[in-house]
Amino acid sequence: MASSQASAFGLKDPSLIKFQGLIDGKWVDAKDGAKIVVKNPASNQELGTVPEMGLAETEEAIAAAAKTFPAWSTTTAKERHDILMKMYALMQQHHDDLGRLITLENGKTLTEGKGENTYSSSFIEWYAEEAIRTYGEQIPSAFKNVRNIVIKQPVGVVSIMTPWNFPSAMITRKLGAALAAGCTTVIKPPPETPFSALALAELASRAGVPDGVINVVTTEKNVAAVGKQMCESPIVKKVTFTGSTPVAKLLAGMAASTLKKVSLEAGGNAPFIVFDDANIDEAVAAAIVCKFRGSGQTCVCANRIYVHSTVYAEFASRLAEKVAAFKIGDGLDESTTHGPLIHSRATEKVTRHIEDAVSKGAQVLVGGKVVENTNFFQPTVLSDVPSDALINDEETFGPLAALVKFDTEDEVIKLANATEVGLAGYFFSRDIGRAWRVAEKLEVGMVAVNTGLISQAVIPFGGVKESGLGREGGPHGIDEYMNEKLIVFGGL
Repeated sequence: MASSQASAFGLKDPSLIKFQGLIDGKWVDAKDGAKIVVKNPASNQELGTVPEMGLAETEEAIAAAAKTFPAWSTTTAKERHDILMKMYALMQQHHDDLGRLITLENGKTLTEGKGENTYSSSFIEWYAEEAIRTYGEQIPSAFKNVRNIVIKQPVGVVSIMTPWNFPSAMITRKLGAALAAGCTTVIKPPPETPFSALALAELASRAGVPDGVINVVTTEKNVAAVGKQMCESPIVKKVTFTGSTPVAKLLAGMAASTLKKVSLEAGGNAPFIVFDDANIDEAVAAAIVCKFRGSGQTCVCANRIYVHSTVYAEFASRLAEKVAAFKIGDGLDESTTHGPLIHSRATEKVTRHIEDAVSKGAQVLVGGKVVENTNFFQPTVLSDVPSDALINDEETFGPLAALVKFDTEDEVIKLANATEVGLAGYFFSRDIGRAWRVAEKLEVGMVAVNTGLISQAVIPFGGVKESGLGREGGPHGIDEYMNEKLIVFGGL
């Protein structure tokens, strides 16, 4: 039955499809036999099922990770490097299958699905190299007969909880660092997109990651109990999460019960600013990429687009013209430019934001409607969006570009910073003095100047204010999964 289900995915290697969770190297069902039905958001048709696991399975997964930690943590950095590079090679080898799998369960176009696999695998490659660069240091002592040495050691068992918008990359960004540091893991993927996580676990096993180092617990109805255990278990020493700010706060409170290390990448409300001296062609092209990638379902999407009054009309008409040419449809169709939203709750939120803005005076330039009885939403551009519109306070997470007019630099900086979150910010200007001023004044963790793309494995990804804690990726990302230990040698 499982083999026939797997073949329906259309992969070259159907064995990448797993319909069970992974605990201590064994593919297992939920103890009570309960299942989660996973659907293709483009068709609303069932893709397959995974186990509806609960507290008991989570405890077993944590115990398996703890049992394996002593052996895995004492492997050499070179050994972990080599295994991760094998995993990276396998992700390249199965590039088409992994990209297709992302498209099937998430809905994004096949081009974007394959692009995510490239992005996802880059974290495995990056952290393979970082494994052998976890340098310590020697600190000069004020005493002649004393030497101070600092070493880095893996923190222990890591709980990994990820969202559905990047089913693969949000896992490898955390898993790569944890494995490279010498940690063992328990992964809770989202119920909407579990198959990418399970395929990654399969490839990790093929690459030589020992049983018990990676455990995958799938759940939907039992998410509260599972998440609580993953945060509060005294065995777990680190919690890493990507998702909404309210959930991040909840998990941080749970993790605080045992003072665990945490990395939290929470919600955004990114400003995208177009100044009067901007290259409009470049700004429009960047807005298309930044706002509509993944049909607007990314945490660094432009959510509030501020355009200087002198270039507002030109920017709005050019953007609307480009967006009107989009073609929504099944991500596997080569003619599709934008896929569906993940579920009906997502389309309902976009509708709510549009109706609120229009009721307050905004104009719909293009789009504005959900395709009836589907998860597809017409890519939308709104003009004359007032400052009190709901979209300025909430992250839409959908294909809605809201244009707001401004007149001065000080005014737009105040507008951009008028939010409790601060993940990413974008602006376009050819004035080098303004570029420095605005980049320093924006209250965000990441600023993009004259580009609509930020994400890379090599950069420290994260936010300020209520957009989270810690950084992922970059030259210090692995430190989030390690403890510093001081060793003082005396009597020398």
